[in-house]
Amino acid sequence: MINICLLNLQVTDPMNISEPDSRFVFVREFILLGFPCEWKIQSLLFSLFLTMYALTITGNGAIICALWCDQRLHIPMYIFLGNFSFLEIWYVSSTVPKILVNFLSDKNTISFVGCFLQFYFFFSLGTTECLLLAVMAFDRYLAIRRPLHYPNIMNGHLCTKLVLICWVCGFLWFLIPIVLISRMPFCGPNIIDHVVCDPGPLFALACVSAPKTQLLCYSLSSIVIFGNFLFILGSYSLVLTAVLRMPSATGRQKAFSTCGSHLAVVSLFCGSLMVMYVSPGLGPSAGMQKVATLFYAMVTPLFNPFIYSFRNKEIKAALRKLLGSFNIM
Repeated sequence: MINICLLNLQVTDPMNISEPDSRFVFVREFILLGFPCEWKIQSLLFSLFLTMYALTITGNGAIICALWCDQRLHIPMYIFLGNFSFLEIWYVSSTVPKILVNFLSDKNTISFVGCFLQFYFFFSLGTTECLLLAVMAFDRYLAIRRPLHYPNIMNGHLCTKLVLICWVCGFLWFLIPIVLISRMPFCGPNIIDHVVCDPGPLFALACVSAPKTQLLCYSLSSIVIFGNFLFILGSYSLVLTAVLRMPSATGRQKAFSTCGSHLAVVSLFCGSLMVMYVSPGLGPSAGMQKVATLFYAMVTPLFNPFIYSFRNKEIKAALRKLLGSFNIM
């Protein structure tokens, strides 16, 4: 088993590397080591991850259907939430199916192209999620701090524009570093001691080092994670001061409920990301990398539907109405 620790990474810049030795046999596929353990434990993990994946798809899908069917919820706050749930479905689907397949496979291989496609979509969807969480915080800031101007400011045009910006910027943010990493020579070994294709293990497996590319990758990660996290904290700090001034106890409770749900999601997602991608020199061990990755790739998307639905009366009412239409309740 390869002990991959970001502290020991020796990476280099593919823009300045010399021509690789022609004697090298370049890898055409990688092996995702995952969780090497007994078959009984792997079967248990497979069942656990499959259940979590199914619940995530079902929960987020139910929120999308409920918001779609209830015309009263076709407002910016819930349009953002619907996009967020749609994003979560694709986010977990970019990695979890391959993780599940590897539990049932003896080889645990992923092609070179497949590895970098997973890398691209996983990071792009994660970046889009960070941006969308920031937009949702901005929406709550306007709704609570500028209630009279909110309908005119956050109209349908601005709402659509913000959603499109999140998706476009999310899919462009890591494009350059991923292309640069994919052009680095990988000449073996080809074992990635991780559950997904991640930049840290890929840098470690490269035949050459690329410090500029590594710095670019972690700088972009730090900007998107810390930048959005600080923006969200700033927005909710201003929201909190406005909520505390509200004369109505009911208004304060509703505002705290909505903002509390969002802050819980932000803390779960951004907190686990910070552990992984913003301190390459103090990176966690391979085991901790796997746990942290599973947390933000599987656990937070699973919790999000429950956090939003349990703390939001409108969504609970829409879900009851949706279930009632299928004669479930």
